[in-house]
Amino acid sequence: MRMVVVLLSVMMVCVLLIDAKVESTAEFDPYKVLGVTRSASQAEIKKVYKRLAKEWHPDKNKNPEAEDMFIKITKSYEILTNEEKKASYDRYGQTDNAHPYGRGHHGSRHFHDNFYFDESFFHFPFNNKGGRDFANSKYMLHFKQYVNEVVPDSFKRPYLIKITSDWCFSCIHFEPVWKETVQELETLGIGIGVVDVGYERRLANHLGAHQTPSILGVVNGKVAFFHYAVVKGHLMQFIEHLLPQRLVEKVTDKNNQEFLKSWHELNKPHVLLFDQVPSVPLLYKLTAFAYKDYVQFGYVDQGLSETADLLRKFKINTYAPTMLVFKEDVEKPADIIQAKGMKKQIIDDFISNNKFLLAPRLVNQKLFDELCPVKQFHRHRKYCVLLITGEEESFATGNEAFLSLASASTNDVLRFAYVYQRRQHNTLPDNDKNYFNWLVVILERRNGAGKILYKPVLGGWNGSKEDKHKLLEELERLQKDPSILNCDAVLPELNNEFTSMFLIRWIYTAYDYLSEIIDDLLHNNWREMMPLLSLIFSALFILFGTVVIQAFSDSSEEKQPKTKAKEASKAENGSPHTSSTSSSRPPKKNFVEVTELTDITYTSNLVKLRPGHINVVLVLTDSTKNILLSKFAKEVYSFTGSLTLHFSFLNVDKHSEWMAAVLEYAQDAMQIDTDEEEVGIRKVDYTGYVLALNGHKKYLCLFKPVYTGEDLDSKPEEEGGGSRSRKGMTRSWSTSLQIHHKLDRLGLWIERLMEGTLPRYYVPSWPGLDKITVNK
Repeated sequence: MRMVVVLLSVMMVCVLLIDAKVESTAEFDPYKVLGVTRSASQAEIKKVYKRLAKEWHPDKNKNPEAEDMFIKITKSYEILTNEEKKASYDRYGQTDNAHPYGRGHHGSRHFHDNFYFDESFFHFPFNNKGGRDFANSKYMLHFKQYVNEVVPDSFKRPYLIKITSDWCFSCIHFEPVWKETVQELETLGIGIGVVDVGYERRLANHLGAHQTPSILGVVNGKVAFFHYAVVKGHLMQFIEHLLPQRLVEKVTDKNNQEFLKSWHELNKPHVLLFDQVPSVPLLYKLTAFAYKDYVQFGYVDQGLSETADLLRKFKINTYAPTMLVFKEDVEKPADIIQAKGMKKQIIDDFISNNKFLLAPRLVNQKLFDELCPVKQFHRHRKYCVLLITGEEESFATGNEAFLSLASASTNDVLRFAYVYQRRQHNTLPDNDKNYFNWLVVILERRNGAGKILYKPVLGGWNGSKEDKHKLLEELERLQKDPSILNCDAVLPELNNEFTSMFLIRWIYTAYDYLSEIIDDLLHNNWREMMPLLSLIFSALFILFGTVVIQAFSDSSEEKQPKTKAKEASKAENGSPHTSSTSSSRPPKKNFVEVTELTDITYTSNLVKLRPGHINVVLVLTDSTKNILLSKFAKEVYSFTGSLTLHFSFLNVDKHSEWMAAVLEYAQDAMQIDTDEEEVGIRKVDYTGYVLALNGHKKYLCLFKPVYTGEDLDSKPEEEGGGSRSRKGMTRSWSTSLQIHHKLDRLGLWIERLMEGTLPRYYVPSWPGLDKITVNK
């Protein structure tokens, strides 16, 4: 009987344990976490997730459980939006990521064909979120979080990211090293991230991580992969190599004055760290990277003999690291800190309190926004005392007096600054009548759109005692009555005075990019290099193909028969018999393309010609075609580079009616010098005329062959003697003047056409070329 009681007790205990196990298993329910039903649509789940994520975000919700709740909400959303995980949970009550948030769960049951096994019995680390993965849960990254938070933050601090997965056997080996390194790097301010490929495949592909495990770093938005053995020392060196190489300058007795006096050029305070280690500490490099836009950093090795004078000058205690900050006074530090164990928080507070000079120069809008911020409440207001000055020696006295006044000020509400008027033309409104009569302004920014309230200090500024006294009086009045700022204006954005350094920054960026490419090549990181290699090979293929095609094209042109070249030369010399045997197609010209104006090409080359384009048309006949085209090509060759000029020719033997119809609107230009009795009897010869036709605006410009007297003087007997009148010579010019001389002054005419100085004759509508009867 007693044995039965014992067995019953054991069975009761087992049942209670199983119930507790089942109850703990059911603790995490993604439907309950999000508060949706199993029949909820994806749109409803997404809407609820956005609301809960915003409510429980750790940055907005200060509840101690907010972080765990936010992780639960995120994982629940991932499960319910993944079809496979959702189906697995609906069927078995769990997913491949069972119990990711329950504390104290050391195993999970997996069912396979009505059997199950408990992972805790075999002590497998996979899916054991109470062990390895739970420690990484606070570092888990999502795609949006990486894009919106990590990438912008990487311009101030580097990130170390691990790519892992649930069933990654190799991840187990370096997990202890990873934990130890993460603990140390976090104290230095380095960002840590973990990407689970099972949940964030999109982010892993975006980073270029195609295998697990992988470790990569992110600095200035750029990704670099870790290729060495996973040991703590290598990971620390990897982070250090990610940082830019010119963050900290080594300072000795020889270059200390040059380093400190560069505050005026760089417009930054300078910080010197004195320490006994020969290399710059990583914490100091990270600080220099975080504040690179505000402070210039230098390092002094106390163990070198070249730094002995610096140690004596500033009375440095060599038993502890010392940090000095210098502003306008290079002989006396503005602030000092000394501690045996420099912590990140101490250094950050020290640098943050000394980010600006006593009277910095406004060199860009970002600096202006930080020096003179917009405050909504009266108790948080900041007033800026602005000096408008110049760089010349004549302003030196006034600038030094203003700096002296800024150094003596202890009021945290006031910020002193100055601008160079020539570099910042639009700093202050120029509609004020007294703009050129005052140089000191007290202003308060009212909003981010540039609106300010200001008051000018009248009387100018030359640094005299009277000017100082007047400014101090105005500042005292401001403390009692802020309404003295009775002028308002809207300031434009300040010019960035350091944009001239773009070339240097580009060279540094190119150097870093080439270093990254070389590093990837050395480590055979072909997946990440494939897009770049594809681009390079594509460019080389295009270049090589272009060269080959050009070579074949040149060789084919050189192989033209020499007989054709001889025939073309004869045609240029004006042999009358060659025109009858030549082809109807114009001779080939390598330097200009001339199209025949026919009823087929008429619409595209004239009627529907693009706005701004002009078609220059040469008028010829069958007998003068080759001669005039050769001369025409030579005259217009220098204008073929223009994209708005097109060149054509019109056969007047075929389209004389069209020519007469168009020239009816250019009667002033068509006054031909003939006898009245011959008008109507003699037909007008249009050979050698050139028309510039603007199809869009419907106007034309006319070029008529001009007599040059070159051939009549050489053959006076054929003209009937030199006593013939000018009128008679002009009347018979078609027989006396060689045909190709008709286009002698065409080049000058086209120059006037390009200048727009030629008379224009407007046409109401272009006559149809195909409707004109062919002249036989």
